[in-house]
Amino acid sequence: MLAWADYFKILIALLVIVDPLAAIPPFVVMAGNLSETERKRIACVASIAVTTVLAVSAVIGESLLRFFGITIASFKVGGAILIMLMALSMVQARQVRDKQTPEEEQEAVDKEQIAVVPLAIPLLAGPGAISAVIIYAAEARGVAHLALIIAGCFIVGGATWLALRAATPVARLLGKTGINIAVRLMGIVLAALAVEIFASGIVVLLPGLK
Repeated sequence: MLAWADYFKILIALLVIVDPLAAIPPFVVMAGNLSETERKRIACVASIAVTTVLAVSAVIGESLLRFFGITIASFKVGGAILIMLMALSMVQARQVRDKQTPEEEQEAVDKEQIAVVPLAIPLLAGPGAISAVIIYAAEARGVAHLALIIAGCFIVGGATWLALRAATPVARLLGKTGINIAVRLMGIVLAALAVEIFASGIVVLLPGLK
């Protein structure tokens, strides 16, 4: 197992990557014409979907990589590049296209069921979040380690539910500018995490760099 400080760092990383705060504006748009009961249902289903996707990725992710002959070190480098691209988009307060394209966002407005697609997948539990969970789950062996990673996925799901339930008042309070500032700050943290993941993978692939 890792140290408790490491698990806290992993939890913060997952919260930053999933970034429930950034999902508030699209959620407000998508659910704009829905009743309060329907909004509650969407928030609940979306948070369950996010938790399920991340937890399942933690459990079977490494096995899938082995099946395709991909090493964890290679996956770390690739995942770090993807996470860095997300961080750069967040710092510039741009929509992260690997999560949701403008076309998907427009299509979502016309859908009755938006909780799972595109809200949970890929807007929240996108490729970056899935990659990070797989990488962190492979950091150590043992049931206890995996259980703590899954517990982190549940906490992220709970944070997602809280953010979506508070979406309307938070959007009204912070406004687009306030949310963009918060997203930019989280983008800086995410960029630093991407560098760490990249470094831990590249030194395994290129041991001469040590």
